[in-house]
Amino acid sequence: MNASGRPSPVRRLLVAEFRLQRPRLAAAAVTGGLVSMASVALLGLSGWFITAAALAGLAGSAVAQAFNYLLPSAFIRLLAIVRTAARYGERLTGHEAGLQGLAALRPRLFAALASSRPDRALALASGEASARMVQDVDNLLTLFIRRSAPWSAGAGVAAAAAMALLAGPPAAFVTLAAMGLSAFGAIVIARRWVEPVAAAVPSTMGALKTRLSALSAAAPELRAYGLDGWALAEGQAAGRDLDAANQKTATVAGWLMVWQSAITAAGLAVVLLSARDASQPLAALAALALVMGMESASGLVAALRQAGAAEATLDRLDALFDAGPDAPAWDLTSDTLSIDGLVSVSPSARLALTGPSGVGKTTLLEQIIGLRSATAGVTLGGVPVSDLAPKQRRALFAYAAQDIRLIDGSVRDNLRLADPDATDEALWAVLEDAALSVRFKSSPLGLNTPVKAGGQALSGGERRRLGLARAYLRPAPWLVLDEPTEGLDFATEAQVLWRLQQRLARTGQGLLLVSHRPSPAALCEQVVWIEGGDGNRRVRLAPGRHALQPSPLAMA
Repeated sequence: MNASGRPSPVRRLLVAEFRLQRPRLAAAAVTGGLVSMASVALLGLSGWFITAAALAGLAGSAVAQAFNYLLPSAFIRLLAIVRTAARYGERLTGHEAGLQGLAALRPRLFAALASSRPDRALALASGEASARMVQDVDNLLTLFIRRSAPWSAGAGVAAAAAMALLAGPPAAFVTLAAMGLSAFGAIVIARRWVEPVAAAVPSTMGALKTRLSALSAAAPELRAYGLDGWALAEGQAAGRDLDAANQKTATVAGWLMVWQSAITAAGLAVVLLSARDASQPLAALAALALVMGMESASGLVAALRQAGAAEATLDRLDALFDAGPDAPAWDLTSDTLSIDGLVSVSPSARLALTGPSGVGKTTLLEQIIGLRSATAGVTLGGVPVSDLAPKQRRALFAYAAQDIRLIDGSVRDNLRLADPDATDEALWAVLEDAALSVRFKSSPLGLNTPVKAGGQALSGGERRRLGLARAYLRPAPWLVLDEPTEGLDFATEAQVLWRLQQRLARTGQGLLLVSHRPSPAALCEQVVWIEGGDGNRRVRLAPGRHALQPSPLAMA
């Protein structure tokens, strides 16, 4: 529940998935009940049969020959078959419901996070975000597969009590009391000691992933400076924290097993004592029924304990989305951009942001397009950008960041992040505009050429131009480029800028540009100089620039 008393967004998604998976969950409950009943009956009947057969053998050959071995043997085989088939059915239906539920849940969670406000979407380190979207969501699987646990436990308890009743009412009462005491104590132990310790595991997993991600990104520098050993020690230290958290969880969970084992042992002694007036085979049946009944009850305890851990997981996921209401969508009369009241430009205009390093040029861009929480002074269509819903604001911009991020896939995979439905013709067109088509047309795999993790198969300049091509593919009124020619040689820069100018003239897009180099800024009619740094921004206009003229290098 959130502060208003209504179910949180993640819980509402989960409830919706429970409804969709109701037939499979119902089948898992039925088959789970059959497993428990068959298991209790199988062990109890086996104990009765072995004891009775042994006594018949000791009584002499006449009694042994008169003893009916066939009927109990047939029932034992039947129960074994029923248990095996029901176990398979429970696993199949329960896990299928869970996996299908999570398959639908994870992308919806990711989409909600990606479209949320910057203070939510970008608040986590990459490793922590990965831990929440992978491990935390995987932990919710137990809510599906353990949903049949109450039915299984109820069936097992009922079967155990019924079989113990054959040895007398006292034996049945002791069986029920032992199972109840075991369950009550286990729940108290789990809630008070196990769950608080287990709650530390996801956060330490996130810290480990974050640390390993940072070390992996800096691998070339670490090798160059001979810091491989230091990096290994850092990763091992984060891994030890996770191991320590897991060890604490296992230690506390061990006490839970000690409690259940102690109650089982004490229950067996009391059951045998209470069944002293019954025959030995029936006493054995009651004792083994108690053992399997405790097993069924422990399944419910495990489900409750895991459900408690899943509640903690839900709280972690809710923290990604429960940060206040989203901004409403505005009916913008125009897409005119204004910065500090000094410059006001509309789409099809070209504006360059320049200034010393560290004054916040990239930060200002990210505030405008919705990747950071916006400060005062920036408006779109007369509305402060901080008042616009992130989804509405981001739809206005196609962005190529200074730090190009590529996924471990093909050229096509990376380009289609901007437009999943883009045709190959459109992909080749934007690669042409980014002066990169020749590179991949010469490759045997073409658009299927792998770029590897982080674009390791490409040079720095090729990664930057692939990022440009991806931004070109996104239909938006504004094209936002952060240092688009950094790392390019003079000839390639001239070619990229000339084709960019032709593209802008063809599409009518506006341009927001950050660059320290004079050639890209020459594309823009207005240049804004930024000084003062974040929180103390000062802007001033610089004289306009003339558009680039065609050059032999650019036309080559």
